[in-house]
Amino acid sequence: LTNNAAERALRTLALGRKSWLFAGSDRGGERAAMMYSLITTAKMNDVDPQAWLADILTRIASHPLHRIEELMPWNWIAPQSQSSAAQVA
Repeated sequence: LTNNAAERALRTLALGRKSWLFAGSDRGGERAAMMYSLITTAKMNDVDPQAWLADILTRIASHPLHRIEELMPWNWIAPQSQSSAAQVA
C-alpha cells in the first residue's frame, strides 16, 4: 500500500499555504478546510467537483436526512443534461 495520493493532496496544500494565509477568521479557515476536503474527496472519486457541488447544493435542503449518503461523491450519479436526454429519445 502507498500513500502517494494523500501526499500529492498535501503537496497542493503546502504550496498554497502562503496564498491562503488570510482566511478572514478562524471560522473562515474552518469553512475553507471543509470545502477543500469536499473538493478533494470528489476528485479522488473521479467526480467533477463543480458539477457535484452545484447539484447537491440545490438538492440537499429537500433531501431526506436518512438518505444523505446518496449525495456523497462515491454514491453520486450526475443528472442527465437535457441535451443528452434528447439524444437518447
